[in-house]
Amino acid sequence: MKKVVALTVPEGDGVMVKRLMPRQGLMNFDPFVLMDHFDIEAGGFPDHPHRGFEAITYMLDGGMQHADNLGNKSIVHAGGLQRFTAGKGLVHSEMPQGRAQGIQLWINLPKRLKQMQPSYQQVDAEDIPSDSNDGVRLRTLVGEQAPTKLQTAVLYLDISLKQSSVYQRHIDHDMRGFVYVIEGEVILNQERLKAAEAMFFDVGTTLSLLGKQSSRVLVCFGVPHGEPIHQHGPYVD
Repeated sequence: MKKVVALTVPEGDGVMVKRLMPRQGLMNFDPFVLMDHFDIEAGGFPDHPHRGFEAITYMLDGGMQHADNLGNKSIVHAGGLQRFTAGKGLVHSEMPQGRAQGIQLWINLPKRLKQMQPSYQQVDAEDIPSDSNDGVRLRTLVGEQAPTKLQTAVLYLDISLKQSSVYQRHIDHDMRGFVYVIEGEVILNQERLKAAEAMFFDVGTTLSLLGKQSSRVLVCFGVPHGEPIHQHGPYVD
């Protein structure tokens, strides 16, 4: 396990984000190549290109308008997400509609799929599987019964815990990833994590989460491709 604190960095048009990666000492974590936590009301992410990966923008609050050169234009509201597969190339923009808070996660494409056709998918909040029990609310963004389609095997969960509530989850041994605290404070496998902190795991494990206070965390694991990652700006070759 390795604890990492997100750094505040500039991005887009006058936007500051909390960046978990890429950064010095943690350029990527196969199959993941970027994770940003944004909370903005002005500026945004005007037209820019991408290539070689897939991205999920998951909205925690407010709304974000997506537009791309495939002809897609829509607003993603709180609790929903949009996924784009950049493949051989895509140009898009994401602009806030009032306040917009969310998470953007990039997942590498395997070499054999780098030149695939780009695509877009929107999943609204009501279509994301959700379950509540014993002070824990679980939303499955990717994996199991979730409708989000990716080219990589990923488990992506949004977990809200009331104070003193507990959540446990076994993660397959062939997966690696991280747990990120959006808000609050938790004990994860006997390690304390606060907001904007993450714990990275090289292999799957059994996660044990205890809410020290009302908290919200993301669990994000994927099967690595085991290929070199050449990441430069908006491109992952």
